[in-house]
Amino acid sequence: MKKLFTVAAALAVAGAGVAAQQIQINGAGATFPAPIYTKWFSEYNKLHSNIQINYQPIGSGGGINQITHKTVFFGASDGPMTADQMTAAPGKILHFPTVLGGVVPIYNIPGYSGELQFTGPVLADIYLGKITKWNDAAITKLNPGVNLPGTDITVVHRAEGSGTTYIWCDYLSKVSPEYKKRVGVATSVNWPVGVAGKGSDGVAALVSQTPGAIGYNELIYALQNKIKYGSVQNQAGKFLQASLETVTAAAEAAAKNMPADFRVSITNAPGDNAYPIASFTWLLLYQSPTDKAHSKTMVDFVKWALTDGQKYCKDLGYAPLPQNVIEMELKALATIKTS
Repeated sequence: MKKLFTVAAALAVAGAGVAAQQIQINGAGATFPAPIYTKWFSEYNKLHSNIQINYQPIGSGGGINQITHKTVFFGASDGPMTADQMTAAPGKILHFPTVLGGVVPIYNIPGYSGELQFTGPVLADIYLGKITKWNDAAITKLNPGVNLPGTDITVVHRAEGSGTTYIWCDYLSKVSPEYKKRVGVATSVNWPVGVAGKGSDGVAALVSQTPGAIGYNELIYALQNKIKYGSVQNQAGKFLQASLETVTAAAEAAAKNMPADFRVSITNAPGDNAYPIASFTWLLLYQSPTDKAHSKTMVDFVKWALTDGQKYCKDLGYAPLPQNVIEMELKALATIKTS
């Protein structure tokens, strides 16, 4: 049926005297933006029926690896490429923020289904294996009136290289010197404790199936799958749940001082209403790609995504980009070779 449609469409265009070139572009990377990217690619195809953009949500580490080896035309990551990764690529790769999101702590505590409050240092100590039971004084102190059980804590983390892991570790490294020293910040790290789940769904499944488990998920994933998540104390000392509003607030300070290459961290951002585990997510494009037709198509698509495409963000649980960041990106897009 698809082939018949393609042939019919091609004949119709040829009959009109305008031969539209069929273009198929492949990309891979972060799982966090997959729902909005899928929506964007579908809507863009409605406007440009000859253009099909395919995306595999394999994790940020996979996206960086695949664009580095040019097995895909574009990559996607929730964590910016490191200096070493940039150097390892066969050409200059540019980062383009597309939307904003948050990472949230999820948990499965026997006998308790409410909202739990966490601080960054407590989350760090849990993931370092220093806090091992739910009724530890460090947790109960933050949650007065909550009768927490003495259940063992099972730490759950991502199995593959993940931008969600990068954001989580970036935040915990800012609030815990020990975490920064022992674990550090990367899309893939050596975890001191815990069990691994593949992808957002793997982490969520392990947490839901394991009494006493704690894990981390993207805000959008938690919202779409109706997963309860806790609040985290921000730099201003307020306990906040992740939401479109609190994630947007986290971006406001960074947006005022956005670096030219867009590789910026907004975790632990200042501001009363700023959720502390928030991040941009980036599309990765070569500045001087070999295939100029694909390059022109992706530049045009990104322009659309940064402007008209932003209207789809909120309905899918993403925070749209600040206007000044969009304006900077449109200028950066003009530096990509398309002819």
